[in-house]
Amino acid sequence: MDLQQMRYVVAVAETNSFTRAAERCLVVQSALSHQIARLERELGARLFDRTSRRVRLTPAGAAFLPAARQCLDAAERATAEVAAAVGEVRGRLAVGLIPTVGAVDVPGALRDLRRRYPQVRIGLRVGASEDLAEQVRQGALDVAFLGLPTTARPQGVAARELARGRLVAVVAPGHPLAGEPATDLRTLASEVFVDLPAGTAGRLQSDQAFSAAGLRRDVAFEVSTADLLMARLVAQGLAVALLPAAFVPQLPGVTAVEVTDAPTRVEYVVWSRTGRTPAATAFLALLGVPDPAPDPVPDPVPDPVPGPAPDPVTGPVRNREAPAPGRT
Repeated sequence: MDLQQMRYVVAVAETNSFTRAAERCLVVQSALSHQIARLERELGARLFDRTSRRVRLTPAGAAFLPAARQCLDAAERATAEVAAAVGEVRGRLAVGLIPTVGAVDVPGALRDLRRRYPQVRIGLRVGASEDLAEQVRQGALDVAFLGLPTTARPQGVAARELARGRLVAVVAPGHPLAGEPATDLRTLASEVFVDLPAGTAGRLQSDQAFSAAGLRRDVAFEVSTADLLMARLVAQGLAVALLPAAFVPQLPGVTAVEVTDAPTRVEYVVWSRTGRTPAATAFLALLGVPDPAPDPVPDPVPDPVPGPAPDPVTGPVRNREAPAPGRT
C-alpha cells in the first residue's frame, strides 16, 4: 500500500468516476484502475462497486476512505513541516468564513499570502459559525472567521477576538424608516424579517435582543447565508434585516438605519488548539496573530546539598543552632 494508491481511491470516491479521477490525478485510467485493483487484492476486500452507470463505495471502501484521507493529510503536513524547517512555506491552507466578515479583508489577506508564499494552495469554505468551528476542531479547516453574540465564545478552538460591532437595520430605499436617522427594536418588531435559520449563531444575536426587550418579531423568510439573496428580498420590500454595520456597504440596493438598542456581534479568528501548519501560521501572522510561544522549560531542580546522615532514632537532621557555651 502506498500514498499514490490512496490518492486514487480518494479521487474516485470524490468524483464517483474512474475516468474523472484519472483526469484529476493526471494518469491514464487503466493505470489508476490497476493500482486500485492491486490495493483491493492486498486488503482482501473490494473498495468500489462498479457498474456501467456509476461507481460507489462499498462498506469496506467507506471504512477505508477516512483513514486514507488522514494518511494523505499527514504526508502533506510532513512535507510542509520539512519545507518550513528550511525557510519555505507551502502546503494546504483551508479557510472557513461567514459571509458577513467585516473585521478583515479576507480576499486581500489571501492575496498578500499568495504573493509572499506562492506555493501555498488555498481552499475556501463559507458556512455558519458553529459549523466552521466544528470543522476547525476536526481538522477539516485550518483557520476560520466567526461571528458570535456577546453571550457566546468559540469552544474547543484557539481564538483571537478581531472586532465588535453593532447590528443595523437594513431596509429598502423606499421604506418609511429609510429616511430616519435611527430606530429601535420596538419599532422594528412590527416589521417582517428575513434572517438566518433558527438556532444559528447569526440568528441568535437578534433573537436574544428581541427576547430581552420583551418583544416578538415575525421572521417570514429564512436563508442559509446572509448574502445577495437576503439583500434582494430586502430591496424588493418583502422584509427587513438586522446585519453587521461593516457588512452592509457590500450589499446593493438597500439602506442601513442605526438601531439605538441593537445587539452587538463579536468577530473571531479561530484555529486548532493542537497545532498550526506552517501555512496557517503564516496567514495568521499577516493578521497580526503571532505564533504561540512554546511552553517554558521549567528551571532545573538543584541537587540537594550534602549534609549529615539522618539519625536512625530522631530522623533527618535539621538546621539547628549550635548550643551556646556552657550549655549541653
